[in-house]
Amino acid sequence: MGCCDNCVPPKESREPIRYDPNFNGPIHNRSCTDILWLILFILFLGVWGYVGYYGMTHGNIQKLLAPIDTKGRRCGLDSGLEDKKYLVFFNIAKCLSPGTPITGCPTPQVCVNQCPARTILFDVEMTESNFGELKSKMVCTDDVNMNTLTYTQAKQYMQEDKCASYVLQSQAVLSRCIGDLSTLQCKGDDKTSQKSLSPVRDSCVRNPSEARRSLVNSATALDSYVGWIVASWTTFFTQTDERNTYILSGQIVQDLVKSRWYLLGALVGVMVVCFIYILLLRWVVAPVVWATIVGLIGLLGFCLYLCYKNYAYYKANPVSLTQTTNLKGYAQSIFSKAETWLVLLIAIAVIMLILLLIVISLRNRIAIAIALIREGSKAVTDVKTTILFPIFPWIIQCFVIGYGVLVLMYLLSIGESAFRVVNLKNDTSCDCGGQYTEDYVSCDPATFTMSCKDAAGGLCRLATCHFTGLDSPHSVVYLHLANVLGFFWTMFFISGVSDMMLASTFSTWYWTYNKRDLPFFTLTSGIYRTLRYHLGTVAFGALIIAIVRVIRVILEYIDHKIKKFDNPFTRCIMCFCKCFCWCLENFLKFINKNAYIMCAVHGQNFCKSARDAFSLLMRNIVRVFVLDKVTYFLFLLSKALISIGVGLAVYYLQQWNFVYELTQGERLHNDLIPAIILSIATYLICTIFFNVYEMAVDALFLCFLEDCERNDGSPEKPYFMSKDLMKILGKKNKTF
Repeated sequence: MGCCDNCVPPKESREPIRYDPNFNGPIHNRSCTDILWLILFILFLGVWGYVGYYGMTHGNIQKLLAPIDTKGRRCGLDSGLEDKKYLVFFNIAKCLSPGTPITGCPTPQVCVNQCPARTILFDVEMTESNFGELKSKMVCTDDVNMNTLTYTQAKQYMQEDKCASYVLQSQAVLSRCIGDLSTLQCKGDDKTSQKSLSPVRDSCVRNPSEARRSLVNSATALDSYVGWIVASWTTFFTQTDERNTYILSGQIVQDLVKSRWYLLGALVGVMVVCFIYILLLRWVVAPVVWATIVGLIGLLGFCLYLCYKNYAYYKANPVSLTQTTNLKGYAQSIFSKAETWLVLLIAIAVIMLILLLIVISLRNRIAIAIALIREGSKAVTDVKTTILFPIFPWIIQCFVIGYGVLVLMYLLSIGESAFRVVNLKNDTSCDCGGQYTEDYVSCDPATFTMSCKDAAGGLCRLATCHFTGLDSPHSVVYLHLANVLGFFWTMFFISGVSDMMLASTFSTWYWTYNKRDLPFFTLTSGIYRTLRYHLGTVAFGALIIAIVRVIRVILEYIDHKIKKFDNPFTRCIMCFCKCFCWCLENFLKFINKNAYIMCAVHGQNFCKSARDAFSLLMRNIVRVFVLDKVTYFLFLLSKALISIGVGLAVYYLQQWNFVYELTQGERLHNDLIPAIILSIATYLICTIFFNVYEMAVDALFLCFLEDCERNDGSPEKPYFMSKDLMKILGKKNKTF
């Protein structure tokens, strides 16, 4: 019954492929395969588009991105702050101080209903005679009673940072009041900074225009969609509270914004390095492969030395650090422990030992794998357009990622705001008239504001109706599942289409006996055959992997939720399930890739292609592990070498003072962040470039196995493989 019948291997599948005198590579007379799955995929894309439309029309991302005041309340959402949507900094000049990368922005921040319309220097302008006029313009914390505030109290509160000593004419930048800093410009000669004072206490800005631009960039980075995503991941991994997470994620994004041009320049350099590496594989593959292995072992040895050095230092000189809300403090709280370096030392030592054992045991097999890589290099250089081809699928995948993340954020913002009472027990003067008696119960901000008063009849000083998130309708869960499935299905579909196009190209190269007769439009023909006949096959294969990936995401979510119970039994079950799904996904990816290759060559549907590919591989299982997997291992080492090398180079370059002279002395919160991000980006770029080589090797390997079964080297049935490969495998074409 169609595809399912093809999934059951018949008896003849165990037999070698028979010789066919008419076979000379990818067949030209083929028909569309798995068309029903293509129709289903197109329909699901329509559903995914509707999910995005529904989220954008029913959600409001600003609910997720509302600014947070010093007390951790969200402006415009928490009780008493419904009309106060903007955030004011008491002394915004402190956000520009040299200590900000270490301490964050150390100034009180409160929510207001509108940004100040004019600049007022209360320290200078306010007198007893005009106090009544200026009092309404003052910005103070909630524990200051503005109704009973006197002139003497106002002066005292400004000294205690309970009231702002000045306000600046400001504009809202993503709900943050960023003012005109020209009033705070330092007076006098710049070289005598100790005597250069502004009219405002502790506030001195040397270059107001540059300072304002820096604040706008910081606010944008902190409140951008990227910042929200980083905050979500930071919460997931660090388990910090909401405000600390917000500060930490903002610093990460600010570091990336500050170093963005240097990171982009480094990424261009990485692409050049990858391109040079690929060219070297064509001409001096053996020295490059062995140099890669030795270089990676050397890098691991260097990392081992650094870990031991730091472990010995911190063991002899223990450092007591408290985890802070800034990025450098958070990193120091982890990497100033001897235990951290000991764990890294052991992990790197184990990896290095395993690598050495693998290299020693496979040293003879590596020579054979090098020959296969050399064949792949010939195919890639003969069809040079394949080197740049993966860039186009990658660009499409970037758009898919952007759409998926945008839909996710809109779906997360659907629902009614959820509020809970906090600090009621700590606020002894707060009386809610029996309406609210316990902390963490649901509340309504308007009701809380009307019912809960302090002894003087004003708003409660500590107790609030705090915004805790959004109560989304139950149906939104299904929309999330549709979004996740659509995202993974589309991503794997694009990757599968790219793989099949390359497989068609490289199989054409292999089955062309005389390489001089290779068609000029080899890649174009592969693209046409894939788009014309086999999109349904790719859609089917991509769906299988996408379903397993969705299950893995659900398991990760469940694991994150049940971590607080700390049950060894549940942890064991979750670990087993995640391990099983990981193995299943990788096995299916292996089957898919080889099914795409067989489909590109023979033009059959997914199940028939998967069955034939699996049977062919099982009949040659020893060669699969000896050649294909060793080759994959060598590519993995190459990517690891380039990624780790670039990360270490960037980290140590940032320690060089010359770099900060180029950036006008603007230091980052932590030098590790750009290095780590660039290492990850380097690995992804290497994966894009090396994916061409991996696909070339996989396609040529499968064609090589089929060549060995179809032909015997006789004049009637000559091998299509190169002379170098025949020499290594002990085969040759016979001649009369």
